[in-house]
Amino acid sequence: MSLEPGWYQEGKATFYIDNAFYRPQSQVGRDLAVLAAAVYKMNRGQLRVLDVMTGCGVRPLRYQLEADADWVWANEGNPELQELLAKNLSVGMRSRSYRITHQDANQIFFSCHQQRDFYDLVDVDCFGGAAPYLSTALWATKIGGLLYLTSTDTRTTGGHNPDHSLQIYGAYARAHPAVHEQGLRLLIGSLLQQAATKGMQVQPVFSIFNGQVHRVMVRLVMDQPWDSDQYGFLGYCHDCGHYQTVGWRQLGRALCPAADSTTAETEPRYMTRSGPMWLGPLHHVGTLRQMEMLAASWGWEKRVKLLKIMQAEADMPPYYYPLGEIGRHGKMDIPRRETLVQALRERNFRATLTHLDFQAIKTNATFAECVAIAQTCSQ
Repeated sequence: MSLEPGWYQEGKATFYIDNAFYRPQSQVGRDLAVLAAAVYKMNRGQLRVLDVMTGCGVRPLRYQLEADADWVWANEGNPELQELLAKNLSVGMRSRSYRITHQDANQIFFSCHQQRDFYDLVDVDCFGGAAPYLSTALWATKIGGLLYLTSTDTRTTGGHNPDHSLQIYGAYARAHPAVHEQGLRLLIGSLLQQAATKGMQVQPVFSIFNGQVHRVMVRLVMDQPWDSDQYGFLGYCHDCGHYQTVGWRQLGRALCPAADSTTAETEPRYMTRSGPMWLGPLHHVGTLRQMEMLAASWGWEKRVKLLKIMQAEADMPPYYYPLGEIGRHGKMDIPRRETLVQALRERNFRATLTHLDFQAIKTNATFAECVAIAQTCSQ
């Protein structure tokens, strides 16, 4: 179907952009959100959505057209987009099934809490860090419902401004080769801590990094015990490339355990620590399987492939090894990802590709073991 000049299409939605913000590269995050929302509707029988930073309205359109949302509240802080939003949503959505407002997001969250108007899915697609909405977005989310958050501040989560990360996330982020994953884990960890202050917990549904933006979707739950083992620190040795999770009771042990014991006293090797952050699974495998089946039925082959990779990486260690780092430490040509993954599996290690970096792998092998096995592959 050809579109009239000025109109765009994404999924089943057609819309006009005009002066509204629209990032085509972020479609993967919207596709996964639609799949998760559709799975929720099939499992729960209803879907009420609050999209507090709606922009041109592509998300409300897709939540109803593809996930069959019963009701969508589309809020956009810029009142100058009122005419554009009204035009887009009137074309694609059922009458009397949506609401358009132009308010501050936190005002809406507080109003929802006061009126006990809780939503099955709350979507917060903000600019910069998500800290101003981590606690308040919980006010509008139904118990058992979904909260979808965004962070575009990759400089802070990447360890280039650790003092700012401490201010924003209550965590000290250091630079290391797996910082794309660190951004997701800082966001989940900060939300986990905020939920815990209210006697609640969050469980990751999926976490996605598209090369520019971090997005995490979590489920809000009650009556779950606090597990400090899944909220701690990630240690990294810049000398040998070794990673290690560090619990709160081990914070005083800063030496790299992979260091040569014969020289440890005279030449100690210290690890940098990032955190605290979420150290548990990045995704909920059961939900991803349902999303994969739905994506296959819709003919979304690229998303099927992505969801398979995400299922494989879900409960792997909270870091990854870039092939470039393996080659640099091993002083060798870099093997193909698939070749190295297969070689690791043949030696009884778990190993998989990762969506976080298409030139990296995830494995439960140590970095030294990975380098040694890669050297045999290159020979």
